[in-house]
Amino acid sequence: MAAASNGVPLANVLVVGGAGYIGSHTCLDLADNGFVPVVYDNLEHGHEGFVRWGPLEVGDIHDTDRLTAVLRRHEPVAIVHFAALIEVGESVREPFAFYRNNVAGTLSLLAAAAEAGVDKLVFSSTCATYGEPDAVPMVETHRQAPINPYGRSKHMVEQVLTDLDASAGFRSVILRYFNAAGADPQGRIGERHDPETHAIPLAIEAALGRRASFKVFGSDYPTRDGTCVRDFVHVMDLADAHTRAVRYLLDGGTSTALNLGTGVGTTVKEILSAIEAKSGRPLPVRYEGRRAGDAPALVADNRLARTVLGWSPRHDLQSIVDTAWNWHSQTNMR
Repeated sequence: MAAASNGVPLANVLVVGGAGYIGSHTCLDLADNGFVPVVYDNLEHGHEGFVRWGPLEVGDIHDTDRLTAVLRRHEPVAIVHFAALIEVGESVREPFAFYRNNVAGTLSLLAAAAEAGVDKLVFSSTCATYGEPDAVPMVETHRQAPINPYGRSKHMVEQVLTDLDASAGFRSVILRYFNAAGADPQGRIGERHDPETHAIPLAIEAALGRRASFKVFGSDYPTRDGTCVRDFVHVMDLADAHTRAVRYLLDGGTSTALNLGTGVGTTVKEILSAIEAKSGRPLPVRYEGRRAGDAPALVADNRLARTVLGWSPRHDLQSIVDTAWNWHSQTNMR
């Protein structure tokens, strides 16, 4: 276990998938709050250059023996689990890959945790576990009826964690994200997917001339301007929630599931207008038909996260666009 300059031991936290987008920002926040983030990542989708605040252990989530060895060596006080395939369309085309990685991979991690005696986990889940919204904003007691393999895979893991708490006292905090966006305000790390599928990076790339246009899927939804409404939450606010969830578990908190969103909906057209204003140039747009499974509006009710974790989002839409623009417009593109 590492020690601070005053000799006081620092608590290790194993961050599985910590070289990815949200994982790396969480490592930054954990380090800023006195933890040592130990990253476990196979680097297939993560980036070694994003591992800057603690040691890196390269390994696959399906390698239970290696996970067990890493857990025993670093003796983390908790695990934060990000490792997952996340692209909804891909999950429809390749469902087996999603169930293997997201469900079977998590079972491997949980087996290693049991073997090493670690009994606290923060799980990266998603609002996709709810499926089509019955009402907006969505509360944690909303029925869970996911409509794609990605959402179903995350829901399965949530059920596993609930059963493990009941049977073995394995405590977890399930964090259901809405739309993660933005980047480290200092520009050290940011969003980088290959291929990119998230709206804000795609729109910024179009504004920068790196894409021919930005596709808007559907302009006839029953919303204020006809385009989908989404709840965009800054990645550093998500990171803050994970650090708070670790502390909550260390303080004896019981298992829970929490929404992470701002509670404010933004339309696709409003996002595009904000990016155009930031860039000072027109953003080429191509309108296409609705995509199957896209709900008109998805907005979080975040009151439970505020109550349980003392968490509240500190970044607004302008901060999201500013930090994302600064990251993506850098010439070397990392």
